[in-house]
Amino acid sequence: QVKLVESGGGLVQAGGSLRLSCAASGSRFSFNAMGWYRQAPGKQRELVARITSGGSTNYADSVKVRFTISRDNAKNTVYLQMNSLKPEDTAVYYCYADLYLHQSPYRRRYWGQGTQVTVSS
Repeated sequence: QVKLVESGGGLVQAGGSLRLSCAASGSRFSFNAMGWYRQAPGKQRELVARITSGGSTNYADSVKVRFTISRDNAKNTVYLQMNSLKPEDTAVYYCYADLYLHQSPYRRRYWGQGTQVTVSS
């Protein structure tokens, strides 16, 4: 079993910055990919960013240039640096991880508990 713990959400003014963290712990695993979705009331879930074991990254068009995803392999943690935040970035951000558990040939997806990001105008 693997647990993802998110942190770093909060309230900021438009133009400000936040950094989200997502730490994976528990059973031994092999990292495949991690990232964040976000969900705002009345809106569809959106994939914000992801990073793979090979280091490649992907971003939603709405956050390119402003957001940067990175990883710390020693801490089994990924970070989402969010700059130039806009009110439309307001949402609950959910970390996810696609992992292979130790000795398992099956890839599983795990989810964090979510963290609220609120950007005021």
